[in-house]
Amino acid sequence: MTKRDLVVRISGETGLTQEQVLDVIQKTLDYISEAVAKGQTVELRNFGVFEVKVRKARIGRNPNRPETDVPIPSRTVVKFKPGKEMRESVIRLNPEA
Repeated sequence: MTKRDLVVRISGETGLTQEQVLDVIQKTLDYISEAVAKGQTVELRNFGVFEVKVRKARIGRNPNRPETDVPIPSRTVVKFKPGKEMRESVIRLNPEA
């Protein structure tokens, strides 16, 4: 699903113009990105949580030259933890469960 798909679907259900829906979706995404870029946690109930985590520095291996150690510096990354409802919906997709 793309942002365009969301806009068309929401516009059809709400009666708002696609331009209005696009503005709201884009502003929402901009505010989420802005908050995460500041290191804040963004919690959207029944959807999930975006948070900033720091990955520790570590030693990597070059598969072409395994005898050579490659230092990988620490860095910050964005993690997403899905909410309970989303997690349960995705688990139901597994044919083995």
